[in-house]
Amino acid sequence: MKGLVLTLLLPLRAPMLLLLLLVSTYMGLHWADVDPLLISQAEDATARVLAGPFFWPLQCLQAVFVVVLCTMPDLLLREISLLMSSSKALTLVVTLLAVITGGLYLLHLAVFAEMLVLASAVLLARLDLTRLRLAVPPLLGAAVISGWVLLGIAIGRSLHSRLGGYLH
Repeated sequence: MKGLVLTLLLPLRAPMLLLLLLVSTYMGLHWADVDPLLISQAEDATARVLAGPFFWPLQCLQAVFVVVLCTMPDLLLREISLLMSSSKALTLVVTLLAVITGGLYLLHLAVFAEMLVLASAVLLARLDLTRLRLAVPPLLGAAVISGWVLLGIAIGRSLHSRLGGYLH
């Protein structure tokens, strides 16, 4: 019983978790506002189809990827280093993938800025949890924080549908 109460009060004890929820809620609001614009600005039918049903899963996958990268950096970097040390061809493939992905994000600075804000909020939340001396296994921590971020995105999307948009 005491563990359940402490878990429910965790966002109050670690206020950066509330900040992370607010950031992800804002992102959900913003993405819900951008989604119809992408569909209306798509020039051909194929782009319209890809912008519609794949927009939300790709945005959520991107957010989860940022959370995993910020939650388990040592484990991921160790695995990537082991992969790259196995052969020169894999080193080239991983390096090219990282450079191309980074370049695509830099071409769209608005998306890059959103992911930097999300990464900063995740790192602040992790720092706040460390201050409380809550050490969870990396995979569990990534799953819980990803769920927290996806909850915020869902709240933002539902707020957008209830309020009819926040920018217009």
